Amino acid sequence: MRWLITGAGGMLGRDLQTVLAGQDVVAATRAELDILDAAAVRDAVDGVDVVINAAAWTDVDGAETSEEAATAINGHGARILADAAGKRLIHLSTDYVFDGTATTPIPEDAARAPINAYGRGKAAGEEAVLAAGGFVVRTAWLYGEHGPNFVRTMLRLAAERDTLDVVDDQVGPPTWSLALARQLVALAGSSAAPGVYHGTAAGSTTWCGLARAVFAEAGLDPSRVRPTTSDRFVRPARRPSYSVLGHARWAGTGVAPLPDWRAMLTSAMPIFSAAR
Repeated sequence: MRWLITGAGGMLGRDLQTVLAGQDVVAATRAELDILDAAAVRDAVDGVDVVINAAAWTDVDGAETSEEAATAINGHGARILADAAGKRLIHLSTDYVFDGTATTPIPEDAARAPINAYGRGKAAGEEAVLAAGGFVVRTAWLYGEHGPNFVRTMLRLAAERDTLDVVDDQVGPPTWSLALARQLVALAGSSAAPGVYHGTAAGSTTWCGLARAVFAEAGLDPSRVRPTTSDRFVRPARRPSYSVLGHARWAGTGVAPLPDWRAMLTSAMPIFSAAR
């Protein structure tokens, strides 16, 4: 197959290139392909078997004051790709299309109810991709080797501070971007029907729980991480308090859901230890 990765310079985009090493891949960074340029997108997808859209506006707080710009990329850009690629498109989305009021894992067919500008833009992108017959893969709490992320931040702060206060009232599934990249490639090679899939780790924890697990993996004292509440860290964009996604739709596809978040973190930690 011939692959096109948009947003190839980001954390997931770079992991996708690792997984697809040796295959016929066009890895387009933002500078190399503007997904808002319809003519350029049509040219880019010509002759491509699979398009994985990892391009996105990812500044959640910045979207609150620049919603039009954020939605242009996350909504209209996804629509342009969907119009050009149709069922060949695998589009990355987010738990932020939900309001976080659930108390059990959110199924793939749950109604969207975004509570911030970023989520509204991503919801618009989902609608466009599904209307064109493509795939939407929602992920959440992503961390990995490339670029800033929570795990790397915790390790940096551990070297700078004696204790850390981390919120303990938001629940989600910490997900390793390399594991997600492998799952996306497997999805593209499967006979799975188009629609929505959830690409997140099994199980769940809080940000405080994740931080303590990172400390433990690094041989540090987890008690240095102290629980606190979200109201101590007021941010421009509201965050869902519950971001655990269900994985029922993987059944019968031949593609396994991702493993438990804790086992996944153990597998991922060597990449962070090597960089310390």
